[in-house]
Amino acid sequence: MPTPLPLEELVTLPITMGLTVSPDGEQVAYYDNRSGRMELCTLHLRTRERRQHTSGQAPATPRSAPVWSADSRELFLAWDHDGNERTALHVLSLDTGEVRALHHQPGSMDFPVHAHPDGTRLLVNSTRGGQMNIWQYDLTRSGEDAWTPLSTQPNSTQAVAYSPDGRRISLNTNESPDLRNLDGYVMNADGTGMCRVLHLQEGTRESVGHWHPDGTHLTAASDAAGHGRAGRLDLTSGEVQWFTPEGGPDDTPGRISPDGQWLSVTRNADSTLTPLLYSLDTAVPRALHLPLGLSSGTQYALGHQLLVGHTTTTTRADVLLYDLTTDTTSTLIPAEYGTLHPERFTPGQYIHYPSPSAHDPQVQVPAILYVPQGLNPADRHPALVHAHGGPTAQFFRTFDDEVQYLVSLGYTVICPNVRGSTGYGTPWRDANLRDWGGRDLQDIAAAATYLATLPHVDPARIGLYGVSYGGYLSYLAPVKHPDLFKVAIPIVGITDLHQLHTDNSRDIPQLAYYFRTMMGHPDEHAGLWRDRSAITHAANLKAHMLMLHGANDPRCPVNQARGFRDALNATGKHEGQDYEYVEFDDQGHGTADPAARIRTTRLIADYLARHL
Repeated sequence: MPTPLPLEELVTLPITMGLTVSPDGEQVAYYDNRSGRMELCTLHLRTRERRQHTSGQAPATPRSAPVWSADSRELFLAWDHDGNERTALHVLSLDTGEVRALHHQPGSMDFPVHAHPDGTRLLVNSTRGGQMNIWQYDLTRSGEDAWTPLSTQPNSTQAVAYSPDGRRISLNTNESPDLRNLDGYVMNADGTGMCRVLHLQEGTRESVGHWHPDGTHLTAASDAAGHGRAGRLDLTSGEVQWFTPEGGPDDTPGRISPDGQWLSVTRNADSTLTPLLYSLDTAVPRALHLPLGLSSGTQYALGHQLLVGHTTTTTRADVLLYDLTTDTTSTLIPAEYGTLHPERFTPGQYIHYPSPSAHDPQVQVPAILYVPQGLNPADRHPALVHAHGGPTAQFFRTFDDEVQYLVSLGYTVICPNVRGSTGYGTPWRDANLRDWGGRDLQDIAAAATYLATLPHVDPARIGLYGVSYGGYLSYLAPVKHPDLFKVAIPIVGITDLHQLHTDNSRDIPQLAYYFRTMMGHPDEHAGLWRDRSAITHAANLKAHMLMLHGANDPRCPVNQARGFRDALNATGKHEGQDYEYVEFDDQGHGTADPAARIRTTRLIADYLARHL
């Protein structure tokens, strides 16, 4: 039989997130939980000196990466409280260690984007005016006087960066009635002269990114060819030089090297990520000599090196420096394992399984399958379908401590990249537009059907769990396919689409906009929204259910879980007998806090042991 991993040791192994290289290329700022909770740290890239700059002030779950000042002596931060995502700006002086709160409008979400080269201004994406828009924060002023709106668009609008001379800003928004549309823009640093600079066709998603050191070119991205392409936009001529070939893989542009010679790109294929470089002179791609596995990173450091994260399904993430002059790597932040050895972890198998329908009988869904080591082949064992969040997201072949723990308990786990997932081209990504709970749910059901065909799986003991959008599918699947799953565990999930849109419109307007881009207007498509809401079909539930939700969640508010609980009670079901319900008063939309994650994982494991 499989040997259970030690949960506490596994979850408390340090993780690193939000890595950001300083403008001078000499340092990297990041959060890690080596102390037992998330703290803000810096690492000097030459001396490898690590400094921890906070002692309990940082949020348990940082929502954005640190942003450096132009002189690399300060860090701008977005911190919330207990997961409520009302992120407020803070500034940390590396010289004195002082952390100072900047002016914040209660209820708004403020995210630092880029510090102006002159050191007096900060570019901020904020909801302080309602919809997400671009603001300037004057660091020489205080209170409301520090804030100046630079855009007032009705649709979500986000800045990327100041130009090298500080005179212009790159940004992306949509001024089209087609909500799926996205275009790239440039405007003056004072908010005037906003001009669309990248648009290929109506309804496609184009965007501009970081600047070339010469200030006349921007990185460019488009999905008009049916997949992600990376290129360079010439602002003088308006022409784009596309580096990703048409019909190729999904590429996302990163940054242009400080010497202006290379464009870093992240390639997404078969649930892996690979960084590569395109020569801006010859357009020839340059592969990097990296170990097998998933690698990601597009930031340059020390002039000629690239910061890269590397992981596999059985090895935790290392942070590497890749030397572009020698094509060699050095380990900057090694992964820690405690007493655990990678051989104890279960490798994920990259597979495809069928999800046929009358409309498309040939659909094959990509997935990562984990089969416990040491199962008795003479017995049948329980299995789980794990639904990812998003929905415009995906599972990668990375290390997942929660999956590893569940597999070590003897559960086979399948992680499908259902229709609606990223990484497989535009048609696959857009397959669930105005179809949440349609093709994606069909693929979830097909994953359970596939598991039932495996000789070691007990078809009567298949469960489903997921977070956020995965929680939505974990609510909807057992009421739309009531005989398929024995248990379901929705975590911070969605049950009522109309209620979610109402709450998001008030609290996170940029998310409500995203919601409309996916499912249309709630009034125009009211019947669809009701049908694809689990609360409409609560009476159909046969599976036993464990509902988990953070009381401070603004993305999928806790009334989503409470409403479904009330609907179950109205059908005659009873808490404790037909379902279990847990709220976390100190959490929002998930958490990175080790103690909280241990608590949640233990709840899930205990529940599965009793009901699956």
